[in-house]
Amino acid sequence: MITARQSRAARALLGWTQQELADKALVSLTALKRLESEKDLRVYESTEDQVRRVFEDAGITFLRSDKGEGVLIDLNKAEKAK
Repeated sequence: MITARQSRAARALLGWTQQELADKALVSLTALKRLESEKDLRVYESTEDQVRRVFEDAGITFLRSDKGEGVLIDLNKAEKAK
């Protein structure tokens, strides 16, 4: 599961707008905005999976532990994904 904060942080690391991510993930901008909303809005699992795959292909790793959550970027992979 990707949190709204993780998605926004991953986009920031990659320098992508919401529209760019929506286009790359083949999801609607509305669905992406719902995914990134702090209001905990529901999205289809398939939407979340598509977004996660695009991020991972671009070098993003999602982190989660008992101390919190975050994202990590593989700069080499991210450069190739541009």
